[in-house]
Amino acid sequence: MHNIKKLKIWNDSIDLCVDVYKALANMPNDEKYGLSSQIKRSAVSISSNIAEGAGREREKEFYYFLNIAYGSSYELQTQLILCEKLEFISEEINKPLLDRLNDVQKMIYVFKENINKRII
Repeated sequence: MHNIKKLKIWNDSIDLCVDVYKALANMPNDEKYGLSSQIKRSAVSISSNIAEGAGREREKEFYYFLNIAYGSSYELQTQLILCEKLEFISEEINKPLLDRLNDVQKMIYVFKENINKRII
């Protein structure tokens, strides 16, 4: 088991989620239960799955949940790009989110690879 509060990957994914929520504050009301809701679920899923994996006893289980977090990060990336193309958020707001997301994706990938080396 890992102390999630000490995991940079978890802390950065939490910060990303907070930034995503703030960025969506001005989305159209008719998207509240559509794309906006899906984006929030994807953002929350990243840190939640890192936390769930960190709380497991076996590294193989942690690896499994990191895979889910990694998939959720790509869902979020797709949704943020779509949101910008639909002009719900500006490029100026979206670019820092996508940059931060890219950093989180890299961390998840490296973390997964390090765990994978230990479980094989």
